[in-house]
Amino acid sequence: MRIAVPGAELSCSVLGQGPTCLVLSSLGNEFYRRQFLPPIPDRLKLVFVDLRGTGESSGECSDLDFDRLAEDLEAVRRGIGAERVAVLGHSILGLLAIEAGRRLTSISHIIAVGTPPSGDMAALSVKANAFFAEDASPERKARLAENFARLGPAPTLREGLLAQTPMRFFDWSFDAAPLFEGAVASEKLMSHLFGKLAPGWDVRTTAAQRRAPLFLAHGRYDYAVPSTLWEGIAEALPRTTRHLFEKSGHQPFFEEPEAFAEAVLGWMAQEG
Repeated sequence: MRIAVPGAELSCSVLGQGPTCLVLSSLGNEFYRRQFLPPIPDRLKLVFVDLRGTGESSGECSDLDFDRLAEDLEAVRRGIGAERVAVLGHSILGLLAIEAGRRLTSISHIIAVGTPPSGDMAALSVKANAFFAEDASPERKARLAENFARLGPAPTLREGLLAQTPMRFFDWSFDAAPLFEGAVASEKLMSHLFGKLAPGWDVRTTAAQRRAPLFLAHGRYDYAVPSTLWEGIAEALPRTTRHLFEKSGHQPFFEEPEAFAEAVLGWMAQEG
């Protein structure tokens, strides 16, 4: 499915049934589509949306700001004929989901998975590395060091993410390569996100203006964006629920699909 928006056409694909949830993607629809395992699509209608200039969507990544994103997602909502939708953003894309939910009354729920509370990536990296040094097992640390030692001088985004497997999965020895097969990595979008949109962003700044409830999903073994970053922050935010998945890393929807579906659907029902 392709949906026309000013300056671009957005590529979308649909999986499952139930309440509609837009899933933001920067690596192509298939990357996330293969990770949302049953029973999640048995209970949610997932609409995977390639952001402009990524995956199979046309347009320029550099045109994307928070307002343009909201306009794009509103066009998707109208295009699929949904009255209201939830929106899910994973990792850095979670801040896009939060900002879209702040702008659109048509967004009923915001789900941010493995998302940092601010765009200060330097501070995030220091805290994440400290948590890894303190908490990770010797075997996990050794595998990460081996992976980094094998990287070339200029690794691609995909190579870098695969090397970080011990920081991103409950099972530090997991072979994540099949998850990335066919993924369309957008270095331009990552540069735009980390260079333009994330700096200066903080979830606390405009929390009072957020229109929809927020569900923060984190994995206990996520060393890329540790749940500990939210301590003292999540509790002070309005209409915010925090859930820790005990056998997950950075992608609990993949590692604990049953628990993820139960937690998210239960929260959505409670929030109305």
